[in-house]
Amino acid sequence: MVENGQSHTKVESTTETTSTSTSQESTNDPFYRLSFKVGVAENKNGTFRNKMEDVHTYIANFAEMIDWGYFAIFDGHAGKDTARWCGNNLHTLLEHEIDLELNKSLFKSFIKADELIEKEGVGSSGSTAAVAVLRWELHDDQGIDISSTSSNSKNPQYEFIPTKNHKRMLYTSNVGDSRIVLCRGGQPYRLSYDHKATDINEINRIKESNGLIMKNRVNGVLAVTRSLGDSYMKDLVIGKPFTTSTEITDSDDFIILACDGVWDVISDLRACNFVLEQFNKENADDPQKVAKKLCQLAMDNSTTDNVTVMIVKFDKDIFDQKEVEVELTK
Repeated sequence: MVENGQSHTKVESTTETTSTSTSQESTNDPFYRLSFKVGVAENKNGTFRNKMEDVHTYIANFAEMIDWGYFAIFDGHAGKDTARWCGNNLHTLLEHEIDLELNKSLFKSFIKADELIEKEGVGSSGSTAAVAVLRWELHDDQGIDISSTSSNSKNPQYEFIPTKNHKRMLYTSNVGDSRIVLCRGGQPYRLSYDHKATDINEINRIKESNGLIMKNRVNGVLAVTRSLGDSYMKDLVIGKPFTTSTEITDSDDFIILACDGVWDVISDLRACNFVLEQFNKENADDPQKVAKKLCQLAMDNSTTDNVTVMIVKFDKDIFDQKEVEVELTK
């Protein structure tokens, strides 16, 4: 875990933040003067699981770009090596691939990760992956420009103020059954695809590749049909991800990234409503507390898996600042 240049080691998670601010407050809050906050909660669920095989990563000011964010959850199986490798390395691969079409960059990064995992010998285990990247893009007559995103603000609330030509974009990529859900106007929108052996499209793909689905598992072994790692089944359980791109507006409240230990017992709609209710109570600006409550809700609903929840809360006021900036430039 790296926070503001200080390195800490934690097996279950990887966290990195980069900030240009030198304020004392920023040393205590990795999201100081950013337009989003992150909360994470996890539970091994010792009643049913002997080991915690989930890993999570989030990075503020991702790729050294102000007010960008990288968020990821990896749910390991048959060991934790692949999930840990992804938590430590996938964001670096993505940084090297970043271009204007970030959904393509994410796709390339997943494919490259799968190749490296096998090459480095950690592919005997496998992992789901659910990754989201939040960034500003400058749209004008010349196309899309991402190089202009740097600190441009003396505003005490925000490090970066978007101009009238900026759009806020969210890109997602996933393999397996860890899920990403966007709450927009109080309604859930799933931004991931559950790659499971019960899905008809995946069943057909497996069969066309001369594989079998037995007891809702690929060749009777894996419940997920896509993953990173699992090198011994790579001809069937592929690492090609599902990707999305979504413009984030002031109608969007937050995203939830969580492993199947949550989604097995809580629907998208219930999770969205529950988190909204919590934010409307005393936890208005604390996604960490809300993530803990959603994690506990999964436990209370008798999940039998490891549980990891990440909530990324958007600060809608940044769009009001954008309007102010437009007025000032007229």
